[in-house]
Amino acid sequence: MPQQTDQPKPDPELDQAYQAWSTAAAAVLAKSRRVDVDELPDTPEALLSTDTADGLTIRPLYTRRDELAEPGVPGRFPFVRGADPARDVTTGWRVTERFGDDATAAEDLNELILEAMANGTSGLWLSVSRPGDGLGVADLATALRGVYLDLVPVTLDAGTEGIAAARELLALKEQAQAAPVAAAPTAATVHSFGLSPLTATFSGRPTVDPDEATALAASGLPVGVRTFRVDGSDFATAGADNGLELALTVAAAVAHLRDLTAAGLSAEAALGQITFGVSADDDQFATIAKFRALRKIWARVAEVVGAPEAGGALTHGVTDLSMYSQRDPWVNMLRSTIAAFGAGVGGADQLTVLGYDATIPADKRTSSAAFSRRIARNTQLLLLEESNIGRVLDPAGGSWFVESLTDDLATNAWAAFTEVEAAGGYRVALDTGWIAEKVDASLARRDTEVAHRRISVTGVNEFPNIDERALSETTGAPASAVTDVVTGTPRLARIGRAFEELRDRSDVVLAEHGARPSILLIPLGSVAEHNGRTTFVANFLGAGGITVVNPGPLTADKIGDAVVGAGTPIAVLCGTKARYAEEGPAALAAARAAGLSKVLLAGPDKEWPAGDDRPDGSLRVGIDAVSTLGDLLDQLASTSPKTAGATA
Repeated sequence: MPQQTDQPKPDPELDQAYQAWSTAAAAVLAKSRRVDVDELPDTPEALLSTDTADGLTIRPLYTRRDELAEPGVPGRFPFVRGADPARDVTTGWRVTERFGDDATAAEDLNELILEAMANGTSGLWLSVSRPGDGLGVADLATALRGVYLDLVPVTLDAGTEGIAAARELLALKEQAQAAPVAAAPTAATVHSFGLSPLTATFSGRPTVDPDEATALAASGLPVGVRTFRVDGSDFATAGADNGLELALTVAAAVAHLRDLTAAGLSAEAALGQITFGVSADDDQFATIAKFRALRKIWARVAEVVGAPEAGGALTHGVTDLSMYSQRDPWVNMLRSTIAAFGAGVGGADQLTVLGYDATIPADKRTSSAAFSRRIARNTQLLLLEESNIGRVLDPAGGSWFVESLTDDLATNAWAAFTEVEAAGGYRVALDTGWIAEKVDASLARRDTEVAHRRISVTGVNEFPNIDERALSETTGAPASAVTDVVTGTPRLARIGRAFEELRDRSDVVLAEHGARPSILLIPLGSVAEHNGRTTFVANFLGAGGITVVNPGPLTADKIGDAVVGAGTPIAVLCGTKARYAEEGPAALAAARAAGLSKVLLAGPDKEWPAGDDRPDGSLRVGIDAVSTLGDLLDQLASTSPKTAGATA
């Protein structure tokens, strides 16, 4: 799609200030690299820029030089700044809580819903199942008793029961008691039947026949009710980057748009039958830009079909399940807070924060469902009622960085969307495997970044808590492989899953032998010398569920006793480059003489002094941690239980 190209007039004073910054930055970079400024390989801007997973470049500094044209006002074309012209700033977005995923009886569920609404919930997302599996279609009336359906938006997630559930909700809405104070329908009170058959077909979620959904949408629904909720989370949780998620979401929505107009609806009416589900993750600015870019793209689609003023994309943000970890799950509270902030600032109309323990199998959770639900709800309420995030429409609007990022992301996604169209449209791209190929490629790139720890997952591949409660105690299906969780799909690919698979292996060893796999550290020199590297190695190994035995500083004559006491066949030499030169060869010889099968080096291989006998590898920044840790676990597993682990 066309970028906003309006640029401010040349400003010599601004150019001079930018050059001064560039000169100062070059001096700092040169000093840190211990080279002359003239020897830097590129400009300071290029050296300090970073590339995102979807190919965007984030520069270190944005100024008035990057200013774009004003994108309009909230609620008006091109809707970048929001879809709702009448949003109540005292309410903000709708705090949309999900219910119905367990076997809670409808009467009890109704009590939970009313209690939640008394404590800040302002929207409902209901999971509806087949009879006997949970909340059924026939239970909706009971579950929604006492809920003012003219004020509270309800979104359904009913799988194969979607059509029946939609008709039941429609009947309940027509019969529902009106609120004591009447209010005209707005974007904030739109009900969604939640049907997303095209994206669900990709992810493997149970769904309805698209033709039946189209027929329902074309049957003359009342104002304030929409049929389709095109769900970008089906792609995001499978590994799609932000640009690809937006492109595929819009492509699926355009396919529905064509079906609806073919069924006899006008373009304006067809646009009025579509809402969007959007994933929100812990990349704050990317999430802000994603919501704004989606609205920009959908407005462009509406303009192309001749109904630009009907192009306001209503969005339901959901915290991205793939960012949630099973290990150290408390960190998920921080992740979901950032995600909620990003979605709120980005202009989400509704927002659901999943429970912090959402990816942990239900029988392994340590907190009550009520606690997890309350924390998720309060995460939003703190942002709305204490931080007042919702009191300003599009608070990031006008930021040089956010506006540029929005425009770049929209352009990136539009290019991918046109690729889908060139391939024959969403259905053809899905049937031929084009979509799966693109998502799998995006996932592979992300997995590589995580494995090399260029993407940090706190508590998983960085700063692991090796002593936390075990999740996998048998050789059966590991906890990390579980995808049957709330909003999960068969394609769910959590960011930290590769490391958590390693932790699962460690849990099994602990359950079977009473101790985790362990590796001996051989610190050389004073604590001040080796502490940085012993800490790095302990953190690195802990990410794979391997504990360390640290006997303190060792000299060559003490290494043999340390090896016997550790009871493990692998050790890591930890010291400085200077210490390696002075004591390294003797320490290595002593370690081999003590019977160790593998001796590794902490730090780059080039720090080891010249000689024929060298360590068997190194643990350093940037290596493939998943592969390295997997190999170490394999080697430790081949030893006896006594040598496979130290004290737990």
